[in-house]
Amino acid sequence: MGIADDAVEVRAHGWRTLAALHGYIESELERDLSRDVQLSVVEYTVLDALARQDGWHMRMQQLARASALSPSATTRLVNRLEDRDLLTRVLCEDDRRGIYTELTDSGHRLLDAARPVHDAALTRALDGARAVPELAPLVDALPELTAQPA
Repeated sequence: MGIADDAVEVRAHGWRTLAALHGYIESELERDLSRDVQLSVVEYTVLDALARQDGWHMRMQQLARASALSPSATTRLVNRLEDRDLLTRVLCEDDRRGIYTELTDSGHRLLDAARPVHDAALTRALDGARAVPELAPLVDALPELTAQPA
């Protein structure tokens, strides 16, 4: 194996470690959110992203990026959340082709109930991942990454 091959393997190993940590965390979040507040991780992500917006709305394409979903998957998800009265769609006043999504009062209440569940599951998942030798360095690096300005 040459130097270039070694570099590729190091990056591939890093990616596999990151994917393993993501899977570890996501399974903890999914289990607790589903059991306690009947939300999936991606549903929580969408509600959380909407709540963090000034005025509590986002264009559909922004929501797709924030949730890491395709446009069609985002539309299906928004339909499901709208059917549950957790969010609503509104036309953009400036551009009638633009559609915004906003949290409803029910969406805010459910998100408020879901946040402590999410945060506890995340803390537990990170603590558990820290006990896995391959994942511990990545978990320990997270505070440094989040301290960087966006």
